[in-house]
Amino acid sequence: MHPPIERCRVANYSQDMTEERVAPDRNVALEMVRVTEAAAVAASAWMGRGDKIAADGAAVDAMRKMLATVRMDGLVIIGEGEKDKAPMLFNGERVGDGSPPHVDIAVDPIDGTTLTALGRGGALAVIAVAESGSMFNPGPCVYMEKLAVGPEARGAVSIEMTPRENLIEIAKRKNLAVKELTAVILDRDRHQGLIDEVRGAGARIRLISDGDVAGAIATAWPDSDADVLFGIGGTPEGVIAAAALAGMGGEIQGRLYPRDEQERARAVALGYNLEQVLITEDLCGGEHSFFAATGITDGDLLRGVRYTEHGARTQSLVVRSATGTVRFVDTFHKFGRHR
Repeated sequence: MHPPIERCRVANYSQDMTEERVAPDRNVALEMVRVTEAAAVAASAWMGRGDKIAADGAAVDAMRKMLATVRMDGLVIIGEGEKDKAPMLFNGERVGDGSPPHVDIAVDPIDGTTLTALGRGGALAVIAVAESGSMFNPGPCVYMEKLAVGPEARGAVSIEMTPRENLIEIAKRKNLAVKELTAVILDRDRHQGLIDEVRGAGARIRLISDGDVAGAIATAWPDSDADVLFGIGGTPEGVIAAAALAGMGGEIQGRLYPRDEQERARAVALGYNLEQVLITEDLCGGEHSFFAATGITDGDLLRGVRYTEHGARTQSLVVRSATGTVRFVDTFHKFGRHR
């Protein structure tokens, strides 16, 4: 079963959040779209200019300014930028206007900074919001081993199984041959053994250069031709993908992956179990979570920012876990004369 999909075309949103709620409600989803839209438009100005730090900085600034207008008391549990010393919304930063609801936030102002800098497709601005206390904090570990699948294969896979064993189980659930499956893997030297094993099992492979939030979501997206995501990628992206997959009926599993012995020692000293398999609910739990993404450059899921005579047009995706609703939001932004 695929999640219900709603499409809406909007010019702008009203902020109708007059009641205080203990848990975030559906209005938060549309507020989060405004945040990712702002980040995407800001980042798009740097598309193809070869400066991923400047692009990320522009997206972070736009995202932070827009978050400040949202009626919530948000705590950034997981921010993007630490692993490559880029600008970031830092862990522990408070965002929103300080009023209820109290929420945890995971951000990736640009999922695909290199893609944006080089003008390649598939870059997104993304954010996840969940009830306070329900989002996983990975501490010093900025990478994790991941396994993500769509609704059909939920419950049939395990990160503790081999890629071949997982592919066989996915094929059974989808009533396909293994050779008809496609695995999404980040194109990194560390994945050569994984790539060889998947090829040996007979499955097809889609290597992606960046942006594994989109790769994880694609496994739960109808007609994406992606059946599973394997490999080691950013922990922020794993938490954000969990918020999306929770609403889309998919599943993600993860295991923290320290980069070196020093990082391993720090994690162990803080009480992290590096052998623990983290499931979707561990990464982003609670009954009320939201995911929003806006395309920066054209990709399989979303179109990138397109400029018009009077402004820009963006395409976004919004997922709400409580209802399993997935919305496409097509927005026209009118720029002021002196922008």
